[in-house]
Amino acid sequence: MNAEPQHPHAREAFYRRDRRSVRIAREFVREALSDWAATERVDDVLLCVSELATNALLRGVPVGRGFALRLTLHADGALRVEVHDSGPGEVRTPDASAESEHGRGLLLVAALADKWGVGERTRGRPCGASSGCRAATPVAEPADAPGRPDR
Repeated sequence: MNAEPQHPHAREAFYRRDRRSVRIAREFVREALSDWAATERVDDVLLCVSELATNALLRGVPVGRGFALRLTLHADGALRVEVHDSGPGEVRTPDASAESEHGRGLLLVAALADKWGVGERTRGRPCGASSGCRAATPVAEPADAPGRPDR
């Protein structure tokens, strides 16, 4: 008999085009990881969230729009962080010179995340990072809400 698949913990939030949104997004992620007892590599995850959100604000969110942040913690401890913006074009790590004051955010994400990349959508682009963010206790969905996000 096959075991019933375990559903991930998931949370999503939307943020306006405002520099304060980066701090608020970090707080959202910190709270989710705490609620899920995910204790490993929290600082790395928070830095990746900061960089992805900042990149979305500076390059992917037109005036009057915002970005979405989606977190998924799978039962095996793998955490997926996605930032969805409405910007056109490709996202890639720049060739930042040693003197440059900008252009290192995605290099940090690439260095800290186990994997990262950009997906395709009809409008906009999801940019995400995956990291092992192991929970102190096994992750399990509440019996009364299988497969539903926590919030």
